[in-house]
Amino acid sequence: MATRLDKTLKREIEIDGQAYMVALSPEGVKLTQKGFRKGPELTWKQILATAEPGEPSPEPDRTY
Repeated sequence: MATRLDKTLKREIEIDGQAYMVALSPEGVKLTQKGFRKGPELTWKQILATAEPGEPSPEPDRTY
């Protein structure tokens, strides 16, 4: 059984040597440069709207 997302979950990632924070919340996803408050944010409905019904998801890029 999956755990319900009922509060914000934050994790740090590194992109091209720069630290970023990813925040997953019940409202959506937000990506901000570490030490800053503003950044791109998408709601779950916006993410779903970009996917075509019945279209398989693209294979993830596994290069780390």
